[in-house]
Amino acid sequence: MNGRWLFEKYSHLIEIIVTVERLFPKKIREIQLKRIRNKDGKIAMLRRFILLKTLAKKIGDNVAIFPGVYFENIDNLIIGSNVSIHQMCYIDAEGGIEIGDNVSIAHRSTVLSSNHSYEDTTIPIKYQKMILEKTVLDNDIWIGCGCTVLAGVRIGMGCVVGANSTVTHNLEANSIAVGSPAKIVRKRT
Repeated sequence: MNGRWLFEKYSHLIEIIVTVERLFPKKIREIQLKRIRNKDGKIAMLRRFILLKTLAKKIGDNVAIFPGVYFENIDNLIIGSNVSIHQMCYIDAEGGIEIGDNVSIAHRSTVLSSNHSYEDTTIPIKYQKMILEKTVLDNDIWIGCGCTVLAGVRIGMGCVVGANSTVTHNLEANSIAVGSPAKIVRKRT
């Protein structure tokens, strides 16, 4: 009995719960999401999904959010269907993040959509304006453990990003990229 099967079996009930949950103030839902961030088990995973569904711009079906995942700026987050985000990931959608269908993000990975500007030498970098850039992970992608995807990057459909890689530029569809900065080492055929 996998998650997709369970989701399909109970999807009508889940939608009813999502509808009821939307009646609560946004601040209450945000607090609830933070409180169950590190809880383990299927009920906690379902609860995270339901709360995300009410807080994010759009969330598809069968999205598995494992314990210890941190979300910032959820209002600008879009996640497709059949997505898994594993333990200790950090997703900051300040500039907008779109995650397609059938994407797996392994543990300890970071996906960003903002960056500091640093041109003005008269102002400390931490006080300079933020540069917001939408980050897109297309369908059918596997992000290996410990990866970082920087703001403004588009990872094409069918890509694999090797463990501990830092994606600093766009990746063409069906690429396998590794390293820091990530370089395409071959194509999937």
